[in-house]
Amino acid sequence: MPEPVATVFVVDDDASIREALASLVRSAGLKAETFATAQEFLARAPADAPSCLVLDVRMPGLSGLDLQSRMRELNLEIPVVFITGHGDVPTSVRAMKAGALEFLTKPVIEKELLDAIARAIERDRAIRRRQAEIGELNDRYGSLTPR
Repeated sequence: MPEPVATVFVVDDDASIREALASLVRSAGLKAETFATAQEFLARAPADAPSCLVLDVRMPGLSGLDLQSRMRELNLEIPVVFITGHGDVPTSVRAMKAGALEFLTKPVIEKELLDAIARAIERDRAIRRRQAEIGELNDRYGSLTPR
């Protein structure tokens, strides 16, 4: 059975950036879903296919860093690629220490972003394979008799 097309979730409060990023993602043959706020993203069902999150750092309400923390609390293991127009060293260090895969500044160089997305999706595929293997081992262990 072929693997489903990977999905890139784009969360940015700027509609023009959201749509430009979604168009770039689709041009690379990937699915794109866009969200104006972190809350909109959290309200969607978890992805059932390999995915990653392209996330703006500064947004009204929950910031990108706040969303990253919330995802950890909820055990949402989606690789994150941060983008920002206001990057500084402390913010990028905080994002990377919390597990972000990449931290890019706007305007984003398309190739750098697509490369980061490809790495993030491959990481998510590896996580999903590992989880499936663990699930299979647990099923096998559960089927063993006491003897």
